[in-house]
Amino acid sequence: MQAPFTDCHSQVDPAPYITACAETSCKFQTEEGLALSCQFFFSYAKTCGLNPNITLGDWRSPTVCPVPQVSCMEMYCSDNEFCDENNGEPQCLCRALFAAKYTPTNSLGDPTVCMGSSATLTLAECLLSAKKIDYTTLRLLDESCKGHLDNETHMVTFSFDSSNTCGTEVMSNNASQIIYKNTITLQNSSTDVITRHDQVSIDFSCLYTVPDIRSVSFKIKESSVVQEIVSGIWNYTLMMNAYIDAQFVNLVGPNTELVLDQKVWVELMTGGLDYNLVSLVTDSCWATNQPSPNASLRYDLIINGCPNPADHTVRVQGNGLGTSNVFSFNMFQFSGKAGDLYLHCQLELCPKHGSSCAPIAPLFDRLHDGS
Repeated sequence: MQAPFTDCHSQVDPAPYITACAETSCKFQTEEGLALSCQFFFSYAKTCGLNPNITLGDWRSPTVCPVPQVSCMEMYCSDNEFCDENNGEPQCLCRALFAAKYTPTNSLGDPTVCMGSSATLTLAECLLSAKKIDYTTLRLLDESCKGHLDNETHMVTFSFDSSNTCGTEVMSNNASQIIYKNTITLQNSSTDVITRHDQVSIDFSCLYTVPDIRSVSFKIKESSVVQEIVSGIWNYTLMMNAYIDAQFVNLVGPNTELVLDQKVWVELMTGGLDYNLVSLVTDSCWATNQPSPNASLRYDLIINGCPNPADHTVRVQGNGLGTSNVFSFNMFQFSGKAGDLYLHCQLELCPKHGSSCAPIAPLFDRLHDGS
């Protein structure tokens, strides 16, 4: 540091200030670095001013530091921000390195986080401010659902889950995905055909994928199949177990001896699905004498979610009512064929939004069953 700071060097060691200032200027070679460097000059000048025998005079002109109209000294900014003047007011602005990772995609925050049955989108307040967006004016489709500002990180979080959907819209994508979408918009957003005011519309969503048919096929003489369904967004586990008792205690294992006409119970259960959002529907189940579900020799047990009307040993319980269901049938084998029996099921996920997911049996079948 040169004049007018030289008179102060004998009283206050400038080395720590110079080191910090140099490191900051090298790291942030923008107006951000200049603003931070001026804060180091200001701190050194203020410390020097505590000595009544030292008069610094005008130190701002030689350092190219303008006289601030407002003070940043009382302003808290996160590690990803720096304080500077904006329209006469102190404001936390994004550091260049922090903003750089969002600039290529023109995004205002991090990707959506889908965990359990919740969806969360986090935006940076400094990125919103740079676009003159006040986070307090933002909301989800349900006007009561607003963003939460973390006072330490200055990140703004918007979220919804099964207990508070915040107006989330449910849609299907080619019957392979169930998508739950919400939108961040302005508190008083226009519903007119046109608008002459700036708009904000940030969509974020999570989804469930429908399980693949081959994922739940199993050899009837083995105990169970457990498959992890990885949707890339919301994950869940699908389990298919066979039992020889209605209490679901005795699993069909590799050494279990099954005899013809013996009743077998099959339980289809999921882990990680929220019953408030979706129901598990067993659309169809069939048996083959080969591991492939597409084997030419096939016998249907469940058709369109209901028991095969030609086989009165088949019973279905709880189909489409929750995240698990059960069906039972009497053991058989293919005529003229010996060996193992393989069971396959086609499952669907049904979004819950007012309508029932339970399959409706044809009237003749219901009268026949006495229901």
